[in-house]
Amino acid sequence: MTRPPAEPSDGAEEPVIDYPLVNEEGAEAPTPLSQRLRDPRTIISIVLPLILIALIALTVGNIDLDELVGSITRADPLLLVAAFGIYYLGFPLRGYRWALLLRGAGMRVSLRDSTEIIFIGWLVNCLVPAKLGDVYRAYLLRLNFAVSLSRTFGTVFIERVFDLFTIVLLGLAAGLWSFRDGLSREVVLVFGVGLVFIGLLAVGLFVIRNFGRRLMDRLPLPGRVVEFYDRFEEGVFSIDRRRIPPLAIVTVLIWATEAMRLYLVVLALGFEFPLGISGAFFVALIASLLTAIPFTPAGLGIVEAGIATVLTAIYGATLEQAGAIALVDRAISVVSIIIIGSIVYLLSSKTRGGRPRPG
Repeated sequence: MTRPPAEPSDGAEEPVIDYPLVNEEGAEAPTPLSQRLRDPRTIISIVLPLILIALIALTVGNIDLDELVGSITRADPLLLVAAFGIYYLGFPLRGYRWALLLRGAGMRVSLRDSTEIIFIGWLVNCLVPAKLGDVYRAYLLRLNFAVSLSRTFGTVFIERVFDLFTIVLLGLAAGLWSFRDGLSREVVLVFGVGLVFIGLLAVGLFVIRNFGRRLMDRLPLPGRVVEFYDRFEEGVFSIDRRRIPPLAIVTVLIWATEAMRLYLVVLALGFEFPLGISGAFFVALIASLLTAIPFTPAGLGIVEAGIATVLTAIYGATLEQAGAIALVDRAISVVSIIIIGSIVYLLSSKTRGGRPRPG
């Protein structure tokens, strides 16, 4: 039974509905994950990048595979565990941020529930292309809570906007500090692309906020589509201004875990080329942007090539060093998610639809 809206506190806090867990009949399920994995397009999107990575390793630059493998086997296990731990610290931070966004949209979800659903969505992103894990995440929330699917999509969208702004701004700041003694043409190009991206993102938000509804009215669209857009926009722009600073701080902490993971991987491998923490931020945030390219799961093949290119072209790493860093870093950020996430997926009640909680 749905609880009545909470009373505002001192007129400052908006009412929030605490939704119970329910298994809503009629909620249209997306294609099951097992069926997605049997789809030939999904298999190709996973296998083809792996073949390309292997071919590049064997043919381009005469990579010494013995040296590459040796570097990995000599890695400091304690530092690798630290890299693993700080990376997984990012998931409760992501869960907390999403719970704040959902609260702003009138939906109260616990930190545990939001973190669990995000982690399962992360698994899907590591297995299928096109960031379908974000769609699946919104569906899981709809399946387990009496919430609006379109409004939930709005919270996921604005979360990604926070991510993109933070990645670009942190990446630019880290790059400026890392290359304070002189900017190469390649770095200037990256900075230029980042600034253009930020500008386009800001313009897009401005258009949605001020002209989106008018554009929908002028288009010959069914009423259901317009209603979906209205709820989606409610989710996007439901953030209270007072929540923006904590959301920004949490987002910075989230992406700091990504950068520190890469930095600890470099330390674990014992490489001494001049990367530093600022360089780790720069490389890790570029890699994060590359995961947004929707052709392969988790940017498989694209991210590894991007990391190796930046490390060799800008920081002077050897191909063997860059390859070792890319492989170990992705083992933590992708392979471990597939292993642990699969266990969570099988054990979680969220994937089957929840049941009302006792008392």
